[in-house]
Amino acid sequence: MSIDRRSGCPINLSLEVFGDRWSLIILRDMIFGGKRHFRELLNFSLEGIASNILADRLKRLMQLGLLTKADDPSHKQKAIYSLTEMAITLVPIMAHLGAWGRVWLPVSEELSIRAELLEKGGPQLWEQFMDELRHEHLGMPLKAPPSAPTVRQQLQAAYEAVVARKVVEPSTV
Repeated sequence: MSIDRRSGCPINLSLEVFGDRWSLIILRDMIFGGKRHFRELLNFSLEGIASNILADRLKRLMQLGLLTKADDPSHKQKAIYSLTEMAITLVPIMAHLGAWGRVWLPVSEELSIRAELLEKGGPQLWEQFMDELRHEHLGMPLKAPPSAPTVRQQLQAAYEAVVARKVVEPSTV
C-alpha cells in the first residue's frame, strides 16, 4: 500500500496508520474482545461500525501488516482475522491510552475497568497478555505455563463483575 507521507516524524507516521476513527477500535475488539470474524466485529461493536467501513478498515489493516486473513477451518464461508506481531505490540500503547482516558475523560466504570487493571498490572501483565495473543494469533508456544484464567479472561471477569454490581446496586443519580 502506497501512502503519501507528510513527514518522517514517528508520531505523524503512527497517526497515518491509526488516525482514522475505526482502526484502533477494530484492533481493541480483536485484542481485548477476542473477535476474529467479520460478523463478530460488526455485530458486537459498541460504537456501531458500518459494514462497508469495517470491510475497508480490515483491508487497510491487512495492507499495513497489522492483520492477516485466512480461511476459517471450522466454516467454509468464513474468514478468520489474526493479529500480527506488529499489532500485538500495541498492547502497552492501548494500556497507556486507557490510563490517560481514565484520568482525563468521562469514562464509564464498566468500560474502564479493563484499563484500570492493565494500568495496575503494568509491563509484566502486558507481556503476559502479548504472550497469550502470540499463542492465539501466531501459534507461538507460551513462554510461561498458562495461567488460569488468561489475562483476557481476567479483564472480562472484572468487566462482568462491575456490570453485575451495577444491576444489583443501581446508581441513585
